[in-house]
Amino acid sequence: MNEICEAAIHYLRGEEFHLYPDFPTGGSIDVSKYNDGQRGGVLKVRAKVEKIDNKTLVIREVPFTKTASSLQESITKAVEKGKLKIRKVEDMTASEVEIQLHLTPGTSSDKTIDALYAFTDCEISISPNCCVIEDNKPQFLTVSDVLRHSADRTKALLRRELEIRKAELEEQLFYNSLERIFIEERIYKERKFETSKNMDEVVAFVDSKLEPFKKTFIREVTRDDIVRLLEIKMQRILKFNKDKADEILQKIKQRLPRLTRT
Repeated sequence: MNEICEAAIHYLRGEEFHLYPDFPTGGSIDVSKYNDGQRGGVLKVRAKVEKIDNKTLVIREVPFTKTASSLQESITKAVEKGKLKIRKVEDMTASEVEIQLHLTPGTSSDKTIDALYAFTDCEISISPNCCVIEDNKPQFLTVSDVLRHSADRTKALLRRELEIRKAELEEQLFYNSLERIFIEERIYKERKFETSKNMDEVVAFVDSKLEPFKKTFIREVTRDDIVRLLEIKMQRILKFNKDKADEILQKIKQRLPRLTRT
């Protein structure tokens, strides 16, 4: 997972990246013909074979898709066919793989290791096919193509989330500024406000009082905005704290540039 994340970071930075399979069973891997996961590519995976001494080999890691039991079985079959000169195979696997191979006297351990890779499941080939469903159809892509698409998709989703949050903060900044002006300028105490005959007159009056401040707003003031101001309870107006309102506005203004840069 870390390798995938690092590759995505390299891609988003415009840097070169490479992705190769990483199998949990260990062993070694040859990716020279992997071809980025395209059809026709081939991986070769090998067991880890070590020399204990000139007469004994031990296998501690098995190729992907194989188990200690299946690997031991393939070795036993190769011995029966005369492909390997091994007098005894001991599976001592417990929490970790350990298959001991006791060679017949006079047998070369190096040649036996080569024969293990040639005639048993100590080396197997895997043909990867990177396939995804797009528009209800299978598409064979490279692993790098899949990562690019995923990274671009994730980036777009994160950007959209930030845009939504930015819009929410801008709206909060707008209304808090509007509310502050409405209360500090005591528009609600104006005689014309109190003597207006209907809602239309009240809205028109408040709108006219807001006119000198409109150039500082991030958007136009609508009728709904003014109606919302008229719904503020008197208790809230009486408890209005200018310093606290300024602090809230300042915090919003500090957060907005960071969202914009992102």
